[in-house]
Amino acid sequence: MAAATNKIKQLREETGAGVMDCKRALEQTGGDWDKAKELLKQKGLEMAAKKSSRVASEGRIVSYVHHNHKVGALLEINCETDFVAKNEDFGKLCRDIAMHVVATSPAYLKKEDVPKEDIPQNEDAKDFYKRTCLLEQPFVKDDKMTIGEYVASVIAKTGENIVIKRFVRLAIGEGA
Repeated sequence: MAAATNKIKQLREETGAGVMDCKRALEQTGGDWDKAKELLKQKGLEMAAKKSSRVASEGRIVSYVHHNHKVGALLEINCETDFVAKNEDFGKLCRDIAMHVVATSPAYLKKEDVPKEDIPQNEDAKDFYKRTCLLEQPFVKDDKMTIGEYVASVIAKTGENIVIKRFVRLAIGEGA
């Protein structure tokens, strides 16, 4: 039983899911670690989808300036309560996304924001979205998940809707 308890604890630390959810995931997958993580990930995405209609009127304005002081980002990320806005997981999410914006220079927040005429004729729309839309991009710190999936994982941890409202990336010598 101690080995099972350690496995549950380790799965909880890696995924942020509840103890009982981790236990159920391991039971449902016959103790298969990777399948249990995937099951918890899907459950988190479903939870995020359910919460997406809830109003997110609290949050943070976060900035990140790269160490060379030549590129930076400013973001507004909202959540439902001030309690979560002050939460360590939410703060880490905000910092990570600001750093990601600096590193990848997305042009759009989500694929619904892209005008059809901006998609090159000779490029697959899905590839274009992955390259230019923040929520579709692979996360620079963990390319196994997108920014959208990362946000969903924090929604699952906090139990609140989280929305990236807007962002801007500034770089010396770029733009008008």
